[in-house]
Amino acid sequence: MALQDVCKWQAPDTHGPSVRLPQASGWAVPRGCNPQTFLQTHGPRLAHGTTTLAFRFRHGVIAAADTRSSCGSYVACPASRKVIPVHQHLLGTTSGTSADCATWYRVLRRELRLRELREGRLPSVAGTAKLLSAMMSRYRGLDLCVATALCGWDHSGPALFYVYSDGTCLQGDVFSVGSGSPYAYGVLDRSYRYDMTIQEAYTLARCAVAHATHRDAYSGGSVDLFHVRESGWEYVSRTDACVLYRELREAGALEQEQEQEAKATEVHPEAATPQHARDSGEEVTPEDCKIIVKTETM
Repeated sequence: MALQDVCKWQAPDTHGPSVRLPQASGWAVPRGCNPQTFLQTHGPRLAHGTTTLAFRFRHGVIAAADTRSSCGSYVACPASRKVIPVHQHLLGTTSGTSADCATWYRVLRRELRLRELREGRLPSVAGTAKLLSAMMSRYRGLDLCVATALCGWDHSGPALFYVYSDGTCLQGDVFSVGSGSPYAYGVLDRSYRYDMTIQEAYTLARCAVAHATHRDAYSGGSVDLFHVRESGWEYVSRTDACVLYRELREAGALEQEQEQEAKATEVHPEAATPQHARDSGEEVTPEDCKIIVKTETM
């Protein structure tokens, strides 16, 4: 006897109208409609937000990002990793749809591994950027959302490329991607220099992401910091964004007080002490100063 006879189970009628409603989170697509076209037209438009940045300087490439993964006003994960290692000398920042970014980085790592087996060496950072751009450009117009900054070190030194899912591929020294990028650019444009020291570069990257997380509602969590050197990439630190922003504000307030004190000293200099009084080491009273001034005038 068949199992369905024992359980008295009958296959549902797939041709007739279904009496079951779709799940709360599901979509009921009308018959005769292409699901992809229907969802593109009538599907939800979820706001994506993040802050990622990368810049090139004489000691390598710095990559930094926040750790908040959001879906509209919902925080999906407060501690996600948005800087993904590709191989020992190459990192990539991720901005856009998390699933698209993770999928395409897996595809990129596979293609680089196959090319390494064929040619005996890994392609340059420019070659990797062109490869990723060519692969994603075939899916233009299909709601693919991937924006990445490839940070690496090859035979030509430190290199930085920006790649977008429509096939855009740009080379530069400073890139910031995400909803918090305007705030990050404001800090980077003010303080970036190619000849920075390593500690100055670390401080600049942390400061830019921390200010962006404070102003951008979709960015937050912590600040991840990576450094790509000639010997390979290095995970530097993960710092809480709120604590870091508070420390920066306190340091800025302290510097402002010091500047105000210096300006006050310049505007109101201390009264000059007569030369002979300084030489003798005796204490000079205000009355003595008046007498000395009158004597010198006479």
